[in-house]
Amino acid sequence: MSTSFQCPHCPRNVSTRNAYSQHVNRCINTVYLSTEESSEDISDIVSSVNEMSLDDEDVSRINEFQIIREENSQVFYQYESDQDYAGDISFGEISHSSNIPEEYENFDEILPASLQSNKEPEVENIKEFPNEAYAALMAFVIENNLNNKAGNAIIEFFNKHSDLSQLSPLPKNIETGRKFMDKMNISQLSYSKYCVLTHNRQDYFVHYRPIKNCIKDLLSNPDILKNLMFRYEDSKIEDEKSYGEQNSGNWWKRAERSISNHANILSIILYSDATTIDTLGKSSLHPIYVSLGNIFTWRRNKKDAKQLLGYLPILSAKNEKEKKSSEFKELACETFHNSIKFLLDPLFQGDGVDFNIDDKDIWFFPRISTIICDWPEACTFSLTYKSANSNYPCHFCLVQREDLIDIRKEVILRNHVNMKEYFDSNTSKLAGLEQVNNYFWSIPNLNIYAATVPDRTHHLDLGLFKYQIEFTMELLKKKKSLNKVNERIADIPRHLQLKVFKKGIQLSRLIASEYRDMMKIMVFVVDNLQIEDLSEVYVKWNEMYLLSRSEKFKESDLENFQKAINDWGDLFIKLFQNISNSHLKFLKLHSWIYHIVDTIREYGAINRYTTETYESLHKTYVKIPYRLSNKKEVEKQIMENVNKKQ
Repeated sequence: MSTSFQCPHCPRNVSTRNAYSQHVNRCINTVYLSTEESSEDISDIVSSVNEMSLDDEDVSRINEFQIIREENSQVFYQYESDQDYAGDISFGEISHSSNIPEEYENFDEILPASLQSNKEPEVENIKEFPNEAYAALMAFVIENNLNNKAGNAIIEFFNKHSDLSQLSPLPKNIETGRKFMDKMNISQLSYSKYCVLTHNRQDYFVHYRPIKNCIKDLLSNPDILKNLMFRYEDSKIEDEKSYGEQNSGNWWKRAERSISNHANILSIILYSDATTIDTLGKSSLHPIYVSLGNIFTWRRNKKDAKQLLGYLPILSAKNEKEKKSSEFKELACETFHNSIKFLLDPLFQGDGVDFNIDDKDIWFFPRISTIICDWPEACTFSLTYKSANSNYPCHFCLVQREDLIDIRKEVILRNHVNMKEYFDSNTSKLAGLEQVNNYFWSIPNLNIYAATVPDRTHHLDLGLFKYQIEFTMELLKKKKSLNKVNERIADIPRHLQLKVFKKGIQLSRLIASEYRDMMKIMVFVVDNLQIEDLSEVYVKWNEMYLLSRSEKFKESDLENFQKAINDWGDLFIKLFQNISNSHLKFLKLHSWIYHIVDTIREYGAINRYTTETYESLHKTYVKIPYRLSNKKEVEKQIMENVNKKQ
C-alpha cells in the first residue's frame, strides 16, 4: 500500500504508518515544549494516530522495530526498512517531571491494543515457552551456538514467508528470547555460586548446579529411564564369574550389602579435568561433570547422559615464590576438597535420597563409584604427590619409585585406613601424601585410591603407545633405519577408516585416534628391519590392546589378559629400558601392569570408565560457551549458556 502521511506539527512527510508514529511521538515532545500545547491537544493527536487503519503490510513493518530499553531509561529504536529512519534513533530520556501525560511517554502505549498483545509477557514464575514454535526456535539457536544476527535472520525469514492468520508465534528478536529463557523459573536448571575461599583479597567461587538437580535431570529423560540398572547382577558365562557393566563388579556387590534391602544403590560417576579456554593457554577453567553408573554403558556414552555439575576454583599465586611454596600447594588441595565437599554433601545427608521415577518415589543410597580423570587429577583427588620423582608416586599403592620397573614385586595397596594413620601421625610425607584431610575418607563404600581408575586413553593411547613409538624412533636412528620406516608409512595406500601418514611419523601432532590408527600399521612397518623382537613387541601390544576393549571378562579372560600385559611388558622393558632416560620408571607402566585387572573386578570392563566419551564435553561446556561470552564473569555466562542447553 502506497500512502503518504504528513505530520500535523511540521512539514515532514513520511511514507509509512510506522515512521509516522515514531515521528509524531518525538514531534509531540518538541512542539509541546516550544508551544506549551495542552495535554488535550496531544491526546487528540495520538488518538488520530491510533484511529488510522492498518493493513497487513503495516503490521509487518511494525514488527520490524527492535526496542531495547537501557537501564538509563533511554529508548533506542532500530528501524530496518524506511530510508528516513534507517539506523538507531535515540529519543533521549523523557522526564516524569514534564507535563506530558504519563500514558504517552512510551511508544508502546500509543499502539493499538491488538498490537500491544505482541509484547513479551512477564516471565516471572513461567516454566515453559509460550508455544512450540518459540521453544523450537530457541532450542535450535542455543544448540547450534547461533549469534543474535543469525537468529534474527531466521525470524525475519519465517515471518516473511509464513502464511499466518495472526501475529508471529516467535519472539520479536533473539535477544528477547534469550532474556525470556534467563528468567524462566525451572528449578532443575538453576545455578548458583558459593565463595569457598578468600585469598590475597580475592574471592574464589564454586559455580555450580545442585547435584540433586543434575540427577533429577538425568532421571527425567525417558530414554535413560529405559536403560537403568538398580541391583547387583551376579553375571556368569560358562559357569565363570564375569565382569561387564558396573553392577556386575565387586564394588557394587559390597555397597548393596551395606544398605537396606528395600533401597537401591545410586552409582555416582565423576569426571574432572582442568582445561585451557583461550588460544594462548593463559586462561583455564576446571569443570566437573556427573553421570550415573546405573545407566547402561552404551547409553551413558551419549552426551545427554552426562551433566555439568559446575566449575571448581583455580587459585592464583601473587608471585612465583608463593606458587612454589608448600603452604600454597596445601591451600590449593584444601580448596579443591572443600569445593568437592560442598558439591557432594547434599547426597550424604540423612538416610538415603528419594528420586521420582515414572511417578514413583524410589529410595536410593548415593555412592561415589568411580572418578574418571588423568593422572595429575587423580593425584588431586587422592592427595598423593603429583611428582613422578617422589618416593611413593603411585596413587594406587605404596610402591617405591625404584621398584616401578619391577613388574613382579608384591605391593601394599592404599586405603583410607592406612593413609589416615599417616595423616593422624603427621607423617604423610612418608607415604607420598599431602598433609591435608581427604574429604573422600568420610564417604561410605569408597576407596578413593582405587576409585580413581586407570584410563585407557591416557594410559595407553597417549601414554605407553606414544612412548613405544618414541623409543622405536630412537632405536631406528641408531640403526639408521628411520628414513626407511617413514618411506614405508608414506607408501601405504589410502583405505577406508585408516589415516594415511604421508609425511611419516610426526608425534607432536598426533591425537589419540591417530595413535590408534598407527597401531594398525606399525607391526608391518617395522617388520624385517634386523632389530630383534621389534616387530614382536607391536604384535604383543595389539593382542593386549584388543583384549582391553572387551565388553565382558570372565575370570579366565582376566588371567589371559594379565598374561598378555606381562608378555608385552617384558618385551617393552627388554627393548627400550636402556633408551629411556628414566629406565622406564613410568607410573603408567606400573599401574597398567599391577592395577588394571583388579579394577575390572571392582568396577566392570574398561570400556565403562574411559575418558573417550568425556573429552568432547570440554568443547560443549567450556570452549564454545567461552567464545560466545564477553570474557567477563566467564563462569556465570557459561553456566547461563549451558543451562539453556540442558
